[in-house]
Amino acid sequence: MKTIAHISDLHFSTEDSTIAEALVKDLQKFNPAVVINSGDFTQRARSSQFKAAASYLKRLPKPQINVPGNHDIPLFDLFRRFFSPLTRFRKFISDERFPRYMDDNLIVLGINTARSLTWKSGRISKEQVDEMEQILLNLPQSHFKIVVTHHPFIPPPGEENIGVKLVGRAKKALAVIERSNVDLLLAGHLHEGYTGDIRTFYPSSKRSIVVAQAGTAISKRVRHDPNGYNLIRIGEDIIDIEVRRWLATKSVFSKAERIVFTKKDNKWVSETAKTGVVL
Repeated sequence: MKTIAHISDLHFSTEDSTIAEALVKDLQKFNPAVVINSGDFTQRARSSQFKAAASYLKRLPKPQINVPGNHDIPLFDLFRRFFSPLTRFRKFISDERFPRYMDDNLIVLGINTARSLTWKSGRISKEQVDEMEQILLNLPQSHFKIVVTHHPFIPPPGEENIGVKLVGRAKKALAVIERSNVDLLLAGHLHEGYTGDIRTFYPSSKRSIVVAQAGTAISKRVRHDPNGYNLIRIGEDIIDIEVRRWLATKSVFSKAERIVFTKKDNKWVSETAKTGVVL
């Protein structure tokens, strides 16, 4: 099985240094094939924050896929916000428009959903949808495919109707994602970890696609959950998601939950949901 690490929402300038050090050690222990960061590297997109984030990323395992979040666009510097919103992100973190990773059986594609015109919300443009399709359809179709955004495609369980802002143009993007045989979507933004099948929120979807959200890895801006990240193992017809959360009493990350999806009759079935217990 192939191991990948999914971290998100570092929010440098609000980071907890103790937790940040522990995450470095935890990731090095597992030596993932790729580390995926789904956005919000900084709190206010300042150069000093990006420099701190870039320095930190150098200490994490390589290779890495890094996509920006809404906090990586300046909020109060209006000129930079509207005319060069991602200049600092591209200078310090990544200048790839569609960051990607590929090996003998895995493809990861990152997509920027951060936008200048909105404070929190994000979207995928029509041009990005077209480019995403061209990229994915020209890659090996037999590979396991992952798409990474900052903004989520589905809301947390039980919060479908309380105004959670999902990624804009999700349905158009999902049509391409379905045709391209993508099996896993990764995102952050909400500082809450959860998993699900895309069909629970988009019942017209033709394919079963797993969604895995990551909480905030090292920021003090926690919400419902402690700091955490996803350690994901992918094998033939299996997606094994281990949620590793910060255990303050021992100052370490430890396994808090495990959700295993297996493919049956071309559908991803959650063993955790099926049995009602954590495996």
